[in-house]
Amino acid sequence: MIGTGFMGRMHSHAWRTAPRFFDLPRDIELVTLVGRTAAATARAATELGWQEHSTNWRDVIARDDIDVIDICTPGDTHADIAIAALAAGKHVLCEKPLANSLAEAEAMAAAATDSDAVAMCGFSYRRTPALAFARELIREGRLGRIRHVRAQYLQDWLSDPAAPYTWRLDRDRAGSGALGDIGAHSIDTAQWLVGDEIAGVSATLQTFVASRPVMESQQGLGGIAVADAERMPVTVDDAAAFTARFRAGALGVFEATRMATGRRNANRIEINGERGAIAFDFERMNELEFFDATLPNSEQGFRRIQVTDSDHPYAGAWWPVGHGLGYEHLFTHQAVDFVRAVAGEAETEPTFDDALAVQRVLAAVEKSAADDSRFTLVEGSNS
Repeated sequence: MIGTGFMGRMHSHAWRTAPRFFDLPRDIELVTLVGRTAAATARAATELGWQEHSTNWRDVIARDDIDVIDICTPGDTHADIAIAALAAGKHVLCEKPLANSLAEAEAMAAAATDSDAVAMCGFSYRRTPALAFARELIREGRLGRIRHVRAQYLQDWLSDPAAPYTWRLDRDRAGSGALGDIGAHSIDTAQWLVGDEIAGVSATLQTFVASRPVMESQQGLGGIAVADAERMPVTVDDAAAFTARFRAGALGVFEATRMATGRRNANRIEINGERGAIAFDFERMNELEFFDATLPNSEQGFRRIQVTDSDHPYAGAWWPVGHGLGYEHLFTHQAVDFVRAVAGEAETEPTFDDALAVQRVLAAVEKSAADDSRFTLVEGSNS
C-alpha cells in the first residue's frame, strides 16, 4: 500500500478486517507500506500491521512477491503509480478521484484495458448497504422511469477561515477542491444508482477563503494552524454546484462543499421516479427512505427501512439485525469485493472506465464554471 494518511489507515483496517468476517477465495498478507519518510513510515507500518516499510514505490512494484498495489496518495501521483503497477502485472486499487486531469484518467483507463489485472477505483460509498439496497430497488423497477436526481455532499471542516492549509487545497496535488474530493462521490453514486451517465452540466465553482495559515499538526482532515503563520494561497474550489442532464432525460441537481457549517459528513441523495422514490443521508447511514407510489393514496408516504437485516447487501456478515454499521465497514466491503474480483468470483466495479466517466463530468463542470456556467456537454456524450 502506498500512502500512510487518512485513507492509508482506513484501507489498512479494511485489509486486516475483511478475512475475519467474510469467507475470501484468497489470503491477504499485508507486506509493505510505502510512505515519504522512513521514520514516519516505519511507525505507521508498526501501528497499522504491515510487515515492512519503504520510501520507494517503484522498488515495491518490481517485487515478485507483491500481487496488489493499493494507492492511497494525493491525486498527483495516481497515474504514475497505477500505470507502472499495471504494466508490472499487479492488481490495482486506486483511491478516488481516479486522477487530477482527464488526460491522466484516460491514460490510466487505457492501461487497465491493456492489462489482465484487476483495476478498481475506490468509490467506497457504493459499499454502503443502504445504497446497495437502493440500487437493487431501482434495478427491479420499483421507482420506474427516473425523473429527478438530487445529490448533496456537505462538510464543514473548512468553514473556519483560520483552519490550516492542507494538500487538499493545492490544485497541483489535489486536482480540484470540493468538486473532486467529495463531489466525485456524488457523481459516481448517482450514475451507479440510476444506471445512466450525465450528458451535460451547467456549473459554478466558488472559493470563499483565498488563503489559509500553515498547519502545525494534523487532526482528521484538517488540523491546528501555526500561530501568526504566513498564509498559503488556496488554489481550488471551496464549493461546487451544478445542474445536470442525464442521457435518458432525468434532471440532476448537485452540490458539494466543505464549508457547510454544521454538516460534518452529509452525503445525501434523493431519486424520484414515476413509480416511487428513495432518499439517503450518510449521517444516518443504516437507514433508507423509500416511497412506493403504487400503493393507494391512503397508504402512501416515505417509510424508513433499517438496512441491517441479513438479507440486505453485506449486512449478513456482521451483527444481529438492528446493530448498525459504520464508515469503516465500507472499506472492508471494498476489500472483499476486490479480492473476489481478483479470484474471478465477482465483477470488478467500479472499473477505471467507470472512474473515467466520473472524471469526464468533473472536467465538464470545470469547463462550464469557467465559461459563465454555460451548458457544457460531457465528453463522449451523444446527448
